Amino acid sequence: MARVILTSGLGNQFCGGETEFNIDAADVRSLLTLLEVRFPGIKPELEREMAVAIDGEIYQDPFLEKIASDSEVYFLPRVGGG
Repeated sequence: MARVILTSGLGNQFCGGETEFNIDAADVRSLLTLLEVRFPGIKPELEREMAVAIDGEIYQDPFLEKIASDSEVYFLPRVGGG
């Protein structure tokens, strides 16, 4: 199962303070669905506000990116600028 890490803000708001989980998901889209089932309301927040790092590589539009069973997946605030 992949190790999934959320920000403390998301953990506090949606997950009772937990920020790390082991979840079996094939890609980011299915991971978001599984997180939404477990923590209702979190999926729109993750889609709108977060970038995803999978094994150290950051993706701004990660929905179809594959997740290996030994991956580490971090949800990070998107960096704005211009």
